[in-house]
Amino acid sequence: MTKTLVRPLAILFVFLLFPLLAAAAEPNYPALTGRIVDNSNLLNAEAFSRIEQKLRAHEEKTSDQVVVATLPSLQGYPIEEFANGLFRAWKLGDKAKNNGVLFIVAPNERKVRIEVGYGLEGALTDALSKVIITTAVAPKFKNGDFAGGIEGGVDAILSILAGDAEEWQRRAQIRSDESSWVETAAVIFVMIMVFILIVSFMRELGRSSGGARRHRTRDGRWIVLPPSGGSGWSGGSSSGGWGSGWGGGSSSGGFSGGGGSSGGGGASGDW
Repeated sequence: MTKTLVRPLAILFVFLLFPLLAAAAEPNYPALTGRIVDNSNLLNAEAFSRIEQKLRAHEEKTSDQVVVATLPSLQGYPIEEFANGLFRAWKLGDKAKNNGVLFIVAPNERKVRIEVGYGLEGALTDALSKVIITTAVAPKFKNGDFAGGIEGGVDAILSILAGDAEEWQRRAQIRSDESSWVETAAVIFVMIMVFILIVSFMRELGRSSGGARRHRTRDGRWIVLPPSGGSGWSGGSSSGGWGSGWGGGSSSGGFSGGGGSSGGGGASGDW
């Protein structure tokens, strides 16, 4: 009877324990207390108030919900995973429009990310998000100006969402062109290295097989003899090794999200 009960009880125990383990594995997300959740204390009172007013005015005008979060720790998670989970936990943006944006800064890990809601991915693209980080945010962070970097990032995000994206699109195009040159150079470098390796291999192969030998006849003519023990140079052979080797070329309380979600759109960076 005891043995009969052990297995069902064990299965029941696993089913009861699994949700607890899953919950324990989830990051400990901070509470959404306002349009700015500055848990790392990167903003002084003046900068906090100024940025919060910009975020509030934009939301009242467009309903786009942009939130800034500074965190003392990502708790061992990649910033992409943490940001997406935090965005979903806070439900930023309108439920029907999914028009939320999360600007997250983790100073101890030196990571930053712009997480974009589904509904704004067409305006605030991954490329534009990356350009904002690399040109408006990271340079100031490198100099220790966190308030300036955060405000610069917020200004760029709001400008793009308001439809004034021409300058940022130009920067994104320049960055894309630069990336294309880097990729082309990398491909050329790999091709050169492969060519060198093939040449080195063929030379080593020739040495190991003894190589071709030249012999002078009595009448003064030179003839080429095949490598010792091989017939690769003999006439009519279809297995010439050389031929095959070369083949082919935090603010006021009461603030909350509106039910929005994100699918991981946006960009990350560091400094």
